[in-house]
Amino acid sequence: MARLRGPGGCPWDHEQTHQSLCEPLIDETAELLDTIDRADMEHMCEELGDVLLQVVFHAQIAEENGHFNFDDVARGINEKLIRRHPHVFGDVDLKDSDEVLKQWEAIKAEEKKNGPAENGLFKRLPPSLPALMFAGKVARQIHKKGLKHDQLPDPEGVDALAEGLEEEEAGEFLYQYVCACQQAGIDPETALRKHSSKLVSEIEGKAEHV
Repeated sequence: MARLRGPGGCPWDHEQTHQSLCEPLIDETAELLDTIDRADMEHMCEELGDVLLQVVFHAQIAEENGHFNFDDVARGINEKLIRRHPHVFGDVDLKDSDEVLKQWEAIKAEEKKNGPAENGLFKRLPPSLPALMFAGKVARQIHKKGLKHDQLPDPEGVDALAEGLEEEEAGEFLYQYVCACQQAGIDPETALRKHSSKLVSEIEGKAEHV
């Protein structure tokens, strides 16, 4: 990649920026997810390489601008994995994955104290997340923190819907809503994102006035 970006390299690679590579990163990630869904190991290997290329590409651009390099990226994630797994690399004893997740969140929270301050009740979510993922993360944060709002679904109703719910039935249910939205001229992705974002804004706004 240094050669491609360097003198006598590729004109297209020379022109790329972090911003111009956002769409290719999304495309390559989507192609990788497709191979995972199909359990296509041969092409999964290829697509993992394409995703790795995106990491290398961004690291090279950052190095050229004096920010960080690929070694810094690898070192950072290596240190994070060791730091967040004291039950493997240290002397902490944990019973199961639930305890591991609680410890992970506790360590992560401690790390955040030394980083940039995050305002509000909710952890900032990337706006480019698909709406279903965005809504799921919002719902998990609401549940985790025990937040209340009059527009949240009734817990008993959710429990009733969830009881015995299977993946195929859930998919059919969601698909029917997508079809209904299209018939009504509504973009379901936009509708769900707006509703989730509205909940976040209203819950945080209510908390500020308490």
